[in-house]
Amino acid sequence: MKLQTYEKLLHSKYRLSLMLFLFLNMATSLFFMLPINKGENLSFSLPATLIVLISLFLLSVCILKPKKKLPILSLTALIMGGLWSWLILHKNALVFYFDGSFLLVSLMAVFFISAVSLNEHLLAFCLHITPPSLTVMMLDRGQHPLTLLFTIMLPLLGFTLQSLMQRRSDHFIRRLLFQLYEEKQTWSDLSMIDPLTGLYNRRGLKNRLENILENHAGSHFVMLLDIDNFKAYNDNYGHAMGDQALARVSAAIRDAVRSRDVVTRYGGEEFLVLMTNVNASIAMKLAERIRQHVLDLEIPHRFNHRVSTHVTISAGIAPIIEEDFEQAVANADRALYVAKNRGRNTILSWDALCEANLLSAPSELI
Repeated sequence: MKLQTYEKLLHSKYRLSLMLFLFLNMATSLFFMLPINKGENLSFSLPATLIVLISLFLLSVCILKPKKKLPILSLTALIMGGLWSWLILHKNALVFYFDGSFLLVSLMAVFFISAVSLNEHLLAFCLHITPPSLTVMMLDRGQHPLTLLFTIMLPLLGFTLQSLMQRRSDHFIRRLLFQLYEEKQTWSDLSMIDPLTGLYNRRGLKNRLENILENHAGSHFVMLLDIDNFKAYNDNYGHAMGDQALARVSAAIRDAVRSRDVVTRYGGEEFLVLMTNVNASIAMKLAERIRQHVLDLEIPHRFNHRVSTHVTISAGIAPIIEEDFEQAVANADRALYVAKNRGRNTILSWDALCEANLLSAPSELI
């Protein structure tokens, strides 16, 4: 499903955002360990060390388990924001008398991390910048309020608007994908339905057959049905009347079987019924019921006079053995052939023919 593919894409983007966020935090905290003034040594402060260690650990998890879902971006952003607040407090005590711009540089470093890696995650963005922003404003003691306020509010406003636009875009894409999926399902269903009769076509039968053989135990039977002397009906009544007859016969077959049985227009005036979880006796009863339902329609057919004055059907039945559907169809077709030779309007089973040794080489039916 396309919607699932889109969800996987969003998860992949989320994972990459988390990894980029961790990498930038680690790299920036390592930079803050560098000596500030000439002659100083590396400063391994506890908050900077914790940022590096946490980032390394989570990056390792993301790399070693790429398929594992880690919905921890917001929590990680809050923890990192708190550690940055601690680091700024610690570092400010060392540089306060040497560089008055340290607070602004620190704040811009935190915003840089958030801006690059969290541009599609507003909540995580806010959680990451809030502790350092409050800390910097407290340490500044009102000396540069407008500069700090501008530095904080402008990116925050920009990312809020961007997040709203992104959410609308995501909502539109999801809705569009859902509509496309529904239309695909509709067209797929239509492609499996015969437009004249409303029954399954061969493609629909194949789709249902795979599901039945995989998920339904028990014995299944195939029934092939054919309208007797239908070519003569079409030739004398016209194809429009022939289509009406086909539609009425189709409805009669569908009404005569159970809801779980699969009725298919197999081709022309031939139908196939897949009867699930039945024995031979029930299969014969269902076939006889279909034959009677069609006869009860009383569709006039004066060119069927050797059988009846109405439209009739003949049918052959065969069991599906070892899930060999094609062989079952071939056996049912041979039983149908014999039923036609016996005078039509007849139901015969493959098993009965085998027992009676009535099988002979096929010849062309007239």
